[in-house]
Amino acid sequence: MSIKRYGVEGGSGTGGQHLPFARAVEADGWLYVSGQTPMVNGEVVEGGIVTQTRQCLDNVMAILKEAGYGPEHVVRCGVWLDDPRDFMSFNRIFKEYFGEHPPARACVVSSMVIDCKVEVDCVAYKKPE
Repeated sequence: MSIKRYGVEGGSGTGGQHLPFARAVEADGWLYVSGQTPMVNGEVVEGGIVTQTRQCLDNVMAILKEAGYGPEHVVRCGVWLDDPRDFMSFNRIFKEYFGEHPPARACVVSSMVIDCKVEVDCVAYKKPE
């Protein structure tokens, strides 16, 4: 089995702290993307659920692209929302990213480790070449 880790050289969280996990890990065609929050350069973006959802999903898409995957390869997403009232707005933005290739998905309401409204992780698969 071949395992490749992305982002272990210095991923950063809130305030630029070094995080002790990879952004993603690839194993035999499977790509596991760690939970992405609406952060840029270690800081949460300002704004409501729409702005934060776009940033989360932009972060997910950037990791997928770095590993050679696209939204069509995503088989499952996990979603954490801080406020259940954000569900419909989140879904509208989620559909913009996955509309033609909807993955399986779980969505729960949870308090967040950082001060944000949403977190998204995913699992993707692409047949190894």
